[in-house]
Amino acid sequence: MRNINIGSFYKHFKGNIYKVIDIVYDCESVGDNLEKVVIYEAQYGDKKRWARKYDDFNSLVDKNKYPDVKQKYRFQEIKSVKKCWN
Repeated sequence: MRNINIGSFYKHFKGNIYKVIDIVYDCESVGDNLEKVVIYEAQYGDKKRWARKYDDFNSLVDKNKYPDVKQKYRFQEIKSVKKCWN
């Protein structure tokens, strides 16, 4: 499984850009099965912050539901934010 990087920018497969703020643990998870949660911030509008399970953030795009999407992952890390906004 690929790593999600705090401080990096990610493009959602529907086009919006987000910045990963932190990776935290779900307080309802227990023992050795601590569940990671990604905290991320929209880079548009009023910059709402969101939380999503790490595995969901890291998941592949459902090609059956979205056959025309070229992006492999639900959130794809981008190296150049400027390039995405131009």
